[in-house]
Amino acid sequence: MMMVYRSRLFIVLLAAVSFSFAAIAAPRVLEKVPLKWKPTSDLRLGTEQQTQAPIQFEVFKDVRERPELVGENREDEDKVKPVTTSDDVGAFVSTHMRELFKQAGYNVVDSNGRVTIKGEVKQFFVRETSTYKSDVQVHLSVVGPDGATLWSGIASGDASRFGRSYVLENYYEVLSDALVNTVSSMLQSPEFQKALHR
Repeated sequence: MMMVYRSRLFIVLLAAVSFSFAAIAAPRVLEKVPLKWKPTSDLRLGTEQQTQAPIQFEVFKDVRERPELVGENREDEDKVKPVTTSDDVGAFVSTHMRELFKQAGYNVVDSNGRVTIKGEVKQFFVRETSTYKSDVQVHLSVVGPDGATLWSGIASGDASRFGRSYVLENYYEVLSDALVNTVSSMLQSPEFQKALHR
């Protein structure tokens, strides 16, 4: 009787240990993660002389169809793993775009700007297959103090990298790098620069 009890106890313990190892080995689903700023790329400045006129940023709107979805792992098309956030993507993009403008030497202010930059986030996404590939697209408007639109258009940037499968840090890095590259494209656009100088 004691031998049967010990055998059953051993089986229960073995099952518990196996379940624990399986839980550790299974990748954590990346849902409702906070957004973090982790750029690995450098900002590229344009050749135009920078204006020192005060520039103001409004909080951007996130107009994507699924605001919570920022990436997905598609290494196995039958088991697509999402990456979602509960953070405001529009606020994240405008905050860091504002910081990048300050880093580039522009006079960024909280209020009473000579021009105001408004934006709508159209794309903010990472697709992971054999590599991580990100794409950021923002519809921007440069507005004068009288409310007139001085420039309007799409600013975009992308980035890619290799990395271990379904790792949150890699998603952070390629999204941040794509945003850095988006700002670089703005700073190198003569039309955008002309609007800032008006």
